[in-house]
Amino acid sequence: MSSDDVLDLDETEETPPAFSLTHGRTRGYHRAAVDTFLAAARQAFEGGGDITAADVRVASFPLVKNGYVVAEVDAALSRVEDALATRERERVVRSQGAGAWVEQAREEAQVILDHLARPRKHRFARTGMLTFGYRVDEVDHVATRVVRYLRDGEPLTAEQLRSAAFRMQRGGYREEQVDALLDATIDVILAVR
Repeated sequence: MSSDDVLDLDETEETPPAFSLTHGRTRGYHRAAVDTFLAAARQAFEGGGDITAADVRVASFPLVKNGYVVAEVDAALSRVEDALATRERERVVRSQGAGAWVEQAREEAQVILDHLARPRKHRFARTGMLTFGYRVDEVDHVATRVVRYLRDGEPLTAEQLRSAAFRMQRGGYREEQVDALLDATIDVILAVR
């Protein structure tokens, strides 16, 4: 064995970043936070962790200079969420049967439909007149699409709901209530895929 065959430990290469990095004034997700979370999600998927699809959906990371490009990480998180949701569905179907899974999804869908049966402009609690919330007309538009999906089977994807963004208005809908309903709808969509 020659000296050329021996690896010099001082010259080891750094592993390349998992995603593209932001440059200049653009901020991206903190690299170590994303890497740590994705490692834990991988472990959960392989059966040794406790991160769920819902945990992935609500994951957030600090924004920093030279961080990971947000859109790339968000796309990867969507795929991870889908994979974990599929794995969770398979576990329940194996242990309780497909009927239990379908019944649970049906019950969740009915709760959502009951909530959205309220009149337009009154579907969610409102913020005070001096406080900003989600624009009522934009949320009501998305809520109508959710109802059409659940009641009539019109197409709607989890990705469409994940990417839903609402402008703000004084006296708008409370963000946490809208977000919770969208999360529940995504759970139903992932359950019936």
